[in-house]
Amino acid sequence: MQDGNTHDREDIVTRSIQRSVCWIMIIGLGAMAAGRESKPSSLPPLTRDMALAFSKLALKCVEKEFPNKPGHVMNDVTEVKRPRALHPAFYGCFDWHSAVHGHWMLVRILRRFPDITGAEAIRKTLGRNLTRANLALEVAYLKQPGKESFERTYGWAWLLKLVEELHDWEDEDGRTWRRNLEPLEKEIVNRYRAFLPKQTYPIRTGVHPNTAFGLAFALDYALTTGDHEFAGILQDRSKEYFLNDTGCPAGWEPGGEDFFSPCLMEADLMRRVLPAKDFFDWFDRFLPGISMREPAGLLRPAVVTDRSDGKLVHLDGLNLSRAWCMSHVARALPEDTPARKVLLQAAADHAADALAHITSGDYAGEHWLASFATYLLTD
Repeated sequence: MQDGNTHDREDIVTRSIQRSVCWIMIIGLGAMAAGRESKPSSLPPLTRDMALAFSKLALKCVEKEFPNKPGHVMNDVTEVKRPRALHPAFYGCFDWHSAVHGHWMLVRILRRFPDITGAEAIRKTLGRNLTRANLALEVAYLKQPGKESFERTYGWAWLLKLVEELHDWEDEDGRTWRRNLEPLEKEIVNRYRAFLPKQTYPIRTGVHPNTAFGLAFALDYALTTGDHEFAGILQDRSKEYFLNDTGCPAGWEPGGEDFFSPCLMEADLMRRVLPAKDFFDWFDRFLPGISMREPAGLLRPAVVTDRSDGKLVHLDGLNLSRAWCMSHVARALPEDTPARKVLLQAAADHAADALAHITSGDYAGEHWLASFATYLLTD
């Protein structure tokens, strides 16, 4: 139990973060609006002040054990344990995958702003969690009966994104964390290798199991680390699942608790997989109405009515992930393509809407949205 002074200090820190993020976003969004007519692709860069505010959100949650939503299958009474005992590295941020991408965000911010205020606190936090012993227990957990589908494939993808971020970082601490992660990295890669041949049909959802997202981040990891065999498997499965897709029903989006667009996430994967000309032809068949600004619902930011609701606030994440997908896809299209301009403008609109709400004052969104925002603004 915490005393009143501790709660007061936490409240002060929370309000400070909220004020900082709000002012940063106001400034950034104003710059976006000012340049929109001449440069519809404008997205604000991740500034030092933004990075500081986002890192505070991550530091606030990666070691915050409760509230917690464990995706935990219990085989017997001995497995009734608190989150930190089950996952000594990734027990915070409400759930395992959010803890993983919170760690990824801290690494990415530290790489881009090595002398940022709080850099020592970031290093200490990462050092406490990403130990060889902690990560060995994470591997042991995955090897228990009934854990085959644990975090498949959303958490798997973010774990590989964390490894990818550390892979080529010339930093002593970073190299240590990279080595410590190797057993868990190998376990996750082996799980992809074992699962993909058995997954006959892709999962086209707007939440965690989305197959296209899991393949996209895994492919980024494989290409960065030079695992060409794994990359080939991922590329082949991507084509088998999605190459013949046409007329994606984007008019049905968004779903009421989506944080991914199934159509745009698939397109963002295929621009990684196909040569430029082939992707242009594929995209024209897949979303043929984009150049005519259709469907309008796909190009218009989703509306969030309650940011204290853990499912409804997913739509803030949808606006962020739509923005990065649109930006990626647009830049994979020829410069004179009408769809390119439409997507760049829509990406800016989505970013402007979502970045204003990274800090809401409620843990439902604050434990994860900054990671999505960081990916959008730095990828």
